[in-house]
Amino acid sequence: MTGRLITIEGLDGAGKTTLARGLLDALGTRGIDAELLREPGGVAAAEHIRTLVKDPRLHVGARAEALLYAAARAQLVEEALAPALAAGRWVLLDRFVDSSLAYQGAGRALGIEQVRAINAFATGDLTPDRTLLLRIDPALGRARQDGRGETPDRLEREADDFFERIAAAYEGLAAAEPQRIRTLDASADAPAVLAQALAALKDLVDG
Repeated sequence: MTGRLITIEGLDGAGKTTLARGLLDALGTRGIDAELLREPGGVAAAEHIRTLVKDPRLHVGARAEALLYAAARAQLVEEALAPALAAGRWVLLDRFVDSSLAYQGAGRALGIEQVRAINAFATGDLTPDRTLLLRIDPALGRARQDGRGETPDRLEREADDFFERIAAAYEGLAAAEPQRIRTLDASADAPAVLAQALAALKDLVDG
């Protein structure tokens, strides 16, 4: 079986983790050998970077932030993603390069193409077979986050305009690559979002 990289993108609070877990179970029932990883993280070194970059007690400059995410991604590709894909496994990945394009490229105003360049180097130009973009109004995403009762991390503490820029960037990325990026209505309940995702992956599953 051909290895496939399926990435899940969207604003915080969009339901990416819930969808990823549901997809893992659904693909398993279809006989697909899949694993779930997250970004930043997924392997030991990248998890250490995750702790650093999300720590609300730290000041991390925008360029340093972009480079830290790229470094974590490079380690994940080398240590986990590339071997899994080479072995014919499917990988469900909670965030990938598109997150950096939206969050650091647009949210931090570093420039999407500038951030794309450092991530092309970091990943060896690895491109997802399909990206599921969970579209949600930024205000609803923030309300869902607040409802979790968790302490917000360094990025989650940003102002509303930061997330509005990210949402707009995601829309632009989806418009530029409609074959790869499939947009899902994340305001629906979890079973409905999972059904949308499976429909968006049907050609890969059947193929």
